[in-house]
Amino acid sequence: MDTNIKTEASFDDFLALDIRTGTIIEAEDFPKAKRPAYKLKIDFGPLGTKVSSAQITKLYKKEDLIGKRIIAVVNFPKKQIANFFSECLVLGAVKDNGEVVLLTTNEECENGVAIG
Repeated sequence: MDTNIKTEASFDDFLALDIRTGTIIEAEDFPKAKRPAYKLKIDFGPLGTKVSSAQITKLYKKEDLIGKRIIAVVNFPKKQIANFFSECLVLGAVKDNGEVVLLTTNEECENGVAIG
């Protein structure tokens, strides 16, 4: 477990992040990624849909991801990964073995709800 705390951030740094709930509506293999990943299409309700590359293949099968509610940062600039432009960062807890456990909500809520 990584116990090193990163450089201190201000509350304003946190407020600059737009973190929202979304639901995965499509998942497909991404063979051109350097590390195993899926291409995800995520519904963020009133914000529309965004796509993301996510290295979550160790714990999740594509078919099990459809309909899964996730948490993502939606206001980072697009990031090119191979021939794909990721539009948001899906959040997860990274275990020591590299497995990523997706962050989600306990209760149902609409897509696009802000996290704060």
